Amino acid sequence: MNDSLTTKPKQRVALIGLGMAVTPHARALRDLSDRVEVAYAYSPTPARREAFGRDFDFSLTDRLETVLEDRSVDAVLILTPPNTHLDLVSRCAAAGKHILLEKPVEITTARAEAIVAATRAAGVRLGIVLQNRYRPACLALKKVIDEGRLGRLVGVSAVTSNWRPQSYYDQPGRGTRARDGGGVLLTQAIHTLDLMLSFAGVPEMVTGFTATSPIHRMETEDIAVAAIRYANGAIGTVSATTCAYPGLPERIELIGDAGVAVLDGTVLKVAFHSGEALEAGDAAASGGGTGADPMAFPHAYHQALIAEFLDAIRDGRDPWISGEEALKVHHLIDALLASNGRSVPISGAASNER
Repeated sequence: MNDSLTTKPKQRVALIGLGMAVTPHARALRDLSDRVEVAYAYSPTPARREAFGRDFDFSLTDRLETVLEDRSVDAVLILTPPNTHLDLVSRCAAAGKHILLEKPVEITTARAEAIVAATRAAGVRLGIVLQNRYRPACLALKKVIDEGRLGRLVGVSAVTSNWRPQSYYDQPGRGTRARDGGGVLLTQAIHTLDLMLSFAGVPEMVTGFTATSPIHRMETEDIAVAAIRYANGAIGTVSATTCAYPGLPERIELIGDAGVAVLDGTVLKVAFHSGEALEAGDAAASGGGTGADPMAFPHAYHQALIAEFLDAIRDGRDPWISGEEALKVHHLIDALLASNGRSVPISGAASNER
């Protein structure tokens, strides 16, 4: 058979936003060049376009309309600050573009829900960038959970111990409600919390505390702790901070009645009551943006996420981390922030509980 007749045409995408978040996406797209073409890289800021153009050989544009009006563009990657997402998603969805959106979905859950509704109404696919799900150790743990090998979960904990110097929060808008929507929970810990929910489901209740420590001058929280309870009786804890110098790998522990799993950054260790043990992941790939450089991580997880998003478009299905899926972690964060020592129910608690 003639290979040229069976080769699928490349999917065309555009990058919207050329700030801090763009580099792993651009590197991933470059490595996926056999199946995807970057039609445009858009930023309204000349300095951003110039800096990006020095590293990546993609066509630059200073007009969003150029992207929206080009019918050959299948999808966009929106990599702009959270408070811009609703407007950009609405415009791109109306133009018929599928959307891969940087986390968080928006600065409030109401605005995030409006994004999900807008994409559904327009009939376009929405994926959210929560790339840590694609770490090999995380995929291995998901398989263990889905196969029921840990048994019934009785204990769940998630710890995010990052470090951010004051210079990080001195950047305009950083850690504010107006631009970012929140502090450590919505900006950093969202990755660990999303992983926890993907493994254990949504807890029924949360009782937590948040604070702004003397370490940082900022509007929102830089430290948070909580106890969580599941409808099946399982209990656990959540801890998140950007005060933990010099930054430690995230840690998730799952205790089941048939075994215990510990996910320590990019390494998974599981001990089963049967005596069997399992290990997965690579300690050498532990860079996860936990320290002063928030972008110190490999782009392989973004590449896997983007590839699955492109598959979803081609297959006419939702991506694994859809808008609805990402709303679960927003609901958990909302409840924790509202708690202040009170037990608060979490919306969607029946979703995916183990």
